[in-house]
Amino acid sequence: MSSVRDRLASLRRDLHRHPEPAWREFHTTSRLVEELRAIDPDGIAVGPEAYDPADRMAVPDDDAFEPWVERARDRGADGELLDLMAGGNTGAVAWLDRGEGPVVGLRVDVDGLFIEESTDGDHAPVAGGFRSEVDGTMHACGHDAHMTWGLAVLETIRDSDFAGRFVVFFQPAEETGGGGCPMAKSRFADDLDYLLAVHVGLDHPTGRVVAGIRKPLAMCHVDATIRGTSAHAGKAPNEGANAMQALGTAIENVYAIPRHADGMTRVNVGRAEAGTASNVIAERAHLEAEARGETTELMEFTKRALRRRLRTAAEMHGCEAAVDVVSESPRADSDPELVELIGDVAGGVAGVEEVVPTADFGASEDATFLMQRVQRNGGLASYLIVGTDHPTSHHTPTFDVDERSLPIGVDVLADAVLALAEREPRRQPAGGRAGGGTGDGGRES
Repeated sequence: MSSVRDRLASLRRDLHRHPEPAWREFHTTSRLVEELRAIDPDGIAVGPEAYDPADRMAVPDDDAFEPWVERARDRGADGELLDLMAGGNTGAVAWLDRGEGPVVGLRVDVDGLFIEESTDGDHAPVAGGFRSEVDGTMHACGHDAHMTWGLAVLETIRDSDFAGRFVVFFQPAEETGGGGCPMAKSRFADDLDYLLAVHVGLDHPTGRVVAGIRKPLAMCHVDATIRGTSAHAGKAPNEGANAMQALGTAIENVYAIPRHADGMTRVNVGRAEAGTASNVIAERAHLEAEARGETTELMEFTKRALRRRLRTAAEMHGCEAAVDVVSESPRADSDPELVELIGDVAGGVAGVEEVVPTADFGASEDATFLMQRVQRNGGLASYLIVGTDHPTSHHTPTFDVDERSLPIGVDVLADAVLALAEREPRRQPAGGRAGGGTGDGGRES
C-alpha cells in the first residue's frame, strides 16, 4: 500500500463513500485498521480494547446495529474486527512509542450524519464519482477529512525523529456526543501531556488556520417519554390522561426557561411525536431536546430547568415523564501556550495564508472531554481549525471539502506534534485550569 501522504484525496473520497452513523462505524473502523496496519504503529486498540463500553453515551438500541454490521460485512470488513465491535463498540486508538519525551495525543472523529447527500451534478462528490453509497447517510461535517489527517499524521510522525509517545484517537459518535467520554476515561488518556483536536472548515476558508478555539458550548441531549392513559376521545375523554396535551405543555414551558445573567444559554426541542389516531386520547408521547450553555455550569442550570419542566408538565395532566440525559459534554477552552505554538508552526506551512490565534466556537464538541482530562492533569490542549472552502454549511446535503486543505492539515498537525516534542511548553500544575468547567459527563435518569 502506497504512502497515505500520496493518497490524501483518494483516501478521503473512499471514506466519504461509506459514511456510518454514531456507534455503527463498523466498515469505517475496519477500513481505518486496514490503513493502520499498513502504517504499522507500535500498537492498535479497537473498540472495547480502546475504552470501557460502559462509559459510552447515546448508544442506540441493540436492534440498530445488525443492518450496519451486515452492510460492513458485505463490503469486505474484517470478520474478526466485526466480532470485536459487537454491540456498537466502534472506533480505534493507535500509538507510537519513541523513547523519552512528552506524550502527545491527536483526536479525530469518524462518524457520519443521517443526511441524504445531494444528487446535483454540480455537487463535487457527484461529479467526481464519490457520492455517499449509503442511502440517507453522509459525511456532511468533514469527518472523512479528519480521519485522513489522523492516518497521515501518524505516518508522518512514524517517519520522523519524534521522541516521546504519540497517540491518535479515532473517536466514534461525535455527532451524538457519545464517544468523547469513553475515550477520555480510557488508559490511553491517562498520561497525556498535550492534546490536539481538529476540525475542517467551520466557515474559515482554505488557507486560514485557527490555532485554538474558545467558548465551545457545554451541551446535553435529553430524551423524555411521557406516559398517560388512553381513552375514547368521544365517549369518555375524561377517563384519559392525555400525553399529547402534556407534550404540548412541556414544549411551551421548555421554551419559557429564562436566560441566565451569567452568560449565554440555549434550549431546543428538536423532535416530538405522540398519539395513534384522532379519536384516541394519546397514552404516550416522546420528545428529544437539548440544552447548551456558555459554561458547563450554565448548561447544568438549563438542564435542570429543562428536566423539571418536562416532569411538571406531565404531572399537570396526570401523566408521568421518564427523562434521560443520553449524552453531554463540558466546556474546555484551548490553552494560550499551545495556541501560541500552533500559530508559530502554522505560519511556516505551505498553503497557509492567514493564522488566526483564537476564534469563538459557538457550537458543542465532545472532544472537550479529552481536553478537560488533559488540562486537569496539568497538561495543555487545543482545538484547532484548518479552513476549507465549503460550498454550503456543515450538516447540509451539499457540504464538501476543498481538497487543497488536506495537505495543509497534515503539515500543521504533524509540525505541531514535532514542535511539542522539541519545545515542551509550560504545563500548569495538576488540579484544573480556567475555562475547564465542571461535570463528569455521567448519565442521569
